[in-house]
Amino acid sequence: MKRIFILSVLMLPAMAQVATAKKTVDCYCTDKTGARVELGQTICMQVDGRSFLAQCQMSLNNPMWREVSESCLSS
Repeated sequence: MKRIFILSVLMLPAMAQVATAKKTVDCYCTDKTGARVELGQTICMQVDGRSFLAQCQMSLNNPMWREVSESCLSS
């Protein structure tokens, strides 16, 4: 019983380090120039000669572009 207690006391610093080592990851998309685009922002994308409106979204813990309109808004 004394060995179990000693082992558990010795393992406490290692367990505390694992618990506090969690780091949040800042997720975002990038445009064709490599500029940062935040989640939820929408831009006009041009791919293979086609223009469409795309939004930066998360899918399976990965940022990705999702088409939200078949054409870009023009003024």
